Amino acid sequence: MGKKNPMTEISLSNIKTGQKVKLIRVDAGEGLKSRLAALGMVPDVQITIINKGRPGPFVVSFKGSRIALGRGMTEKIIVRPI
Repeated sequence: MGKKNPMTEISLSNIKTGQKVKLIRVDAGEGLKSRLAALGMVPDVQITIINKGRPGPFVVSFKGSRIALGRGMTEKIIVRPI
């Protein structure tokens, strides 16, 4: 049984603007998981943080698209820095 390394898997909300990450999983209910999957946010997709505006939306880029995410969502999206 492998242990998760807490230093390599963190929530998207803790990533700096301009940094690239790989999506590991979404720790949320099926509703949010399916909404994000429909947008193309699935495991192993590469995400770039465009803007962490405070206040304002958290904007990310992936697969040639940009989307704005609520802060609550970014807490549930688990990523690994590239």
